[in-house]
Amino acid sequence: MNPFSLMIHGGAGTSREPDRYDASLRRVVEAGAKLLNDGMSALDVVTRCVVMLEDDPLYDAGCGSALNVDGEVRLDASIMDGRNLEAGAVACVAGVKNPVILARTVMERSEHVFLIGAGAEQFGRENDIVFVDSRYFYSEERSNELKMVKERHEGLREGVHNQSGKLGTVGAVARDKYGNLAAATSTGGLTNQSMGRVGDSPIIGAGTYADNFTCAVSCTGIGEHILRTSLARSASLFVEIKGLGAADAAEAAKQLLINRINGLGGLIIVDRNGECAYAHSTPGMRSAWAIGDKIFVKIT
Repeated sequence: MNPFSLMIHGGAGTSREPDRYDASLRRVVEAGAKLLNDGMSALDVVTRCVVMLEDDPLYDAGCGSALNVDGEVRLDASIMDGRNLEAGAVACVAGVKNPVILARTVMERSEHVFLIGAGAEQFGRENDIVFVDSRYFYSEERSNELKMVKERHEGLREGVHNQSGKLGTVGAVARDKYGNLAAATSTGGLTNQSMGRVGDSPIIGAGTYADNFTCAVSCTGIGEHILRTSLARSASLFVEIKGLGAADAAEAAKQLLINRINGLGGLIIVDRNGECAYAHSTPGMRSAWAIGDKIFVKIT
């Protein structure tokens, strides 16, 4: 059994400048691996890793988020603790610097699992969550992307497919030295998405799932496809019911996505034994992982 395991992703799809993503993912996974080696919990490490990804403008999460139909940023995130199946999630929040921290605060300081919009923002202010001005999220690149999509009448356009090369949703899964699992996911959604649209990332069982008895999962891709297949929970059930390891469970989940709805998505998994795996039906996926002192980065 591996001493500890960590896996992160920066979204599914193709991108330019792969070296920049390699460096970014490597930096985050190395930092997370050091924390796990020092004895930090899986829950704390996935939180830290997703915060680092949210703070990197390369990704469609946090400060790099896509603009919706009104030219605004709305953020979604979720987190789950495999020890006890506790979870927290937020959706359609504005101005939250790190939505994953707000999601965790919902889990730890409320009686609820899921808060949205103004209610989630009010809860965040009551619990000292950091808010930033809307200018923090603005970039000329994202503005031009929205303009291009509107001019071409393309409707929704997944962030991972945009010409700027930015990837989409970010996520992290981990197994710590104590055998505990955790998962977290964060996104800025789709370019030109409707106000109020929610994808899979904040939905427990779709974009995020963790259970010490099975695995921890974070998904990325077309949210509507992942929602319709409950992809994260499906992967966990492949471990629980069929007894599959991470690699086979990831592949089975991918095949479910393809065979049932010809869906586009990807997922990362760390199973109860610390095995790491990923699978995707999208043209590419960016991931990195650490097993003990060994670091891997994969850009496909």
